[in-house]
Amino acid sequence: LCNVAWPSGSAQGSRRPCVVPISRYLRGTDRGWNAEAMEKNESMPLGVVIERRRVDHPWKDHDWRPVAVFPGAPELDPHGPWTRLREGEGWVQFHAGTLSLELFRSETESYRVNLSQEPPRVFVVLRGSDDPQVDHELVPFLVTADPFEAQHYLDSGEEMVEVVSMPPEVLALVTDFVAAHHVEQAFVKRRRKNPKGREDPFSRRPGVERPSGKPNGATGGES
Repeated sequence: LCNVAWPSGSAQGSRRPCVVPISRYLRGTDRGWNAEAMEKNESMPLGVVIERRRVDHPWKDHDWRPVAVFPGAPELDPHGPWTRLREGEGWVQFHAGTLSLELFRSETESYRVNLSQEPPRVFVVLRGSDDPQVDHELVPFLVTADPFEAQHYLDSGEEMVEVVSMPPEVLALVTDFVAAHHVEQAFVKRRRKNPKGREDPFSRRPGVERPSGKPNGATGGES
């Protein structure tokens, strides 16, 4: 067991089980995450909180949307029963599944873009389910700190993508991961290819100098 920050109003109590012990990330340092001890790729389980809220609409009576993620969540299959966390007038929030936030060395530039935002965000991707055994209209499919990966799913038009605030534990992990693995890439100017597929360093051919006093097309000497 370990103490984690669950959304207020949770009926789980003050101490909760962790899927992956926090000690995997904490290395006894005052600052928390130890970048030197990190693997090349890192992951952290995050619980996804989805809210069902009543709406005044002619074709539907409620909306679903992600509102938070929290670290240290217990295992929960998004396709199975959800855990009710809290509710109020016209709304109810559920722990709707636990997904792994994965970090990759090749995507550190994307994470830097996210960290430059105020505040940094976690992107939650939801998908509709066609399985008749699943009671939910939408299920959590992905959590990511990469804004460009999230944009890919948004552009597809088949998934719902929402942003939630990045918890402090996740912010520390992403920050140290970037510090440990980011490598600046030198800018390389692309060479344009001509119609024959050969690389052409110029977009236009340079002019051809002709001998003075000769008209265009002249090739031989005087007759």
